[in-house]
Amino acid sequence: MDPATRAPGPIGQRALLITTLALPLTGWTLHALTLHRRLAAERRDPLTGAQRRAAFERRAQRLIARHRQDALLCLVDLDHFKGLNDTHGHAAGDAALAATGERLACWAGPHGVVGRLGGDEFAVATRTGEYAIEQHLQDLVTALHKPVLTDAGPVAVAASVGAAVPDYLGIHALPALMRGADVSMYRTKHSGHYGWAEIEDLQTPTVNGRRVGRPGTALERAA
Repeated sequence: MDPATRAPGPIGQRALLITTLALPLTGWTLHALTLHRRLAAERRDPLTGAQRRAAFERRAQRLIARHRQDALLCLVDLDHFKGLNDTHGHAAGDAALAATGERLACWAGPHGVVGRLGGDEFAVATRTGEYAIEQHLQDLVTALHKPVLTDAGPVAVAASVGAAVPDYLGIHALPALMRGADVSMYRTKHSGHYGWAEIEDLQTPTVNGRRVGRPGTALERAA
């Protein structure tokens, strides 16, 4: 019999069986990788690398619940962002957003989480560890005010920062902390400094989770 037409022996049969089984497994592996990447893309903003709101909120709440004594939540809003876009173009605006996401991630460290809440507004939750909170926040403000390199050259940027310290406020629910950080951020808007949330800030009326008086809210709809 021609060796080419000879039936495979036991070893050849096992190899054929393994190969046959591996084909669908390979297909499933590729499918799983594709699905994983798709889900990751849905959780992460591609421009800034920050988590989208829902993913950020889940991770931030876990961080705050586990590290109550040294957790820190900040809201960050780029100042005069529309003017930056109008003056330097949307490419420069995108560069500023991307730089902000990178700077927040570096400041938060490997165990922190950064979220892009929409437009030019970000949130970040991290642990202060051995840092003095005041110095930690001042480092954040300094980093956010560094010029951003664009194709047209360096562009000046600035950001307002509002902070909420769970241990100081005695509150560990993320919605209340974000409300307090939001109020403190707008209280110090354009000052070049950071703001602290106080107990009374947690009682500020909101509309759909946003402080009354912010763009997109109306006082008469306040709950």
